[in-house]
Amino acid sequence: MAVIHRTTLTPSKLELLSSWLPEQSWYRGRGSKPELTKAGGFRLDDPQGEVGIEFMAVTDASGDQPVTYHVPLSYRGQPLDGADHALIGTAEHGVLGRRWIYDGTQDPVLVTQLFALITGESEPQAQSTSNAPDTSVTSHFSETGHTAAISLTAVTNGPEYTDLLVQTDDVPGSGTRPGGQLIVRVIRILEPGRDVSSAHGAKPLGHVTANWLQPDGTRAQDFFSVVHDAATARGTRLPPSP
Repeated sequence: MAVIHRTTLTPSKLELLSSWLPEQSWYRGRGSKPELTKAGGFRLDDPQGEVGIEFMAVTDASGDQPVTYHVPLSYRGQPLDGADHALIGTAEHGVLGRRWIYDGTQDPVLVTQLFALITGESEPQAQSTSNAPDTSVTSHFSETGHTAAISLTAVTNGPEYTDLLVQTDDVPGSGTRPGGQLIVRVIRILEPGRDVSSAHGAKPLGHVTANWLQPDGTRAQDFFSVVHDAATARGTRLPPSP
């Protein structure tokens, strides 16, 4: 399990995100610099122990109403080949040295572990505590016969989400589902009370839910990610919360 070091990171994650967020298609703020605070999230372990994986919720108070964003992050000790476009920035870690911090939706290790979480093959970890499972994070996948072995084939940013087109591997043996394409939708704007049952005209195959703190200190829950069959998911939008 990942070890959380009590040390410095310069510049901080919030400082890096303040420059990166306004460039994203799903960022709602306009004309002012983000005023970010950490609102929650969780971590996943990389089985190889090389990549840090975090799903962070940050709240921007710069606009008329606060907006909470979901930002998956990956942390690497070396640059990720072919991912310069996904680099949020570099920072100096007080223990590990220089870290390359990426938009995790573009990092195949993070995407693989997110799908492993959805299928029940990875255990969510507390965001700021070492070796501590986070039982508030829930996941579900309705189909059997899948494994977490996938490949990321395309990333598309929308107005409220990022869609990850993934190819699942064939699994030999009886009772397993042949490989195919799924869309793992990473929800970027967190809003409590969302209904995703009609997001693509069909019930999602799977999801991840997690908690975060609203500006008034109350705890909220939303879908951080949902999964659909790619054949039914293309060309649809996420419904707004009520």
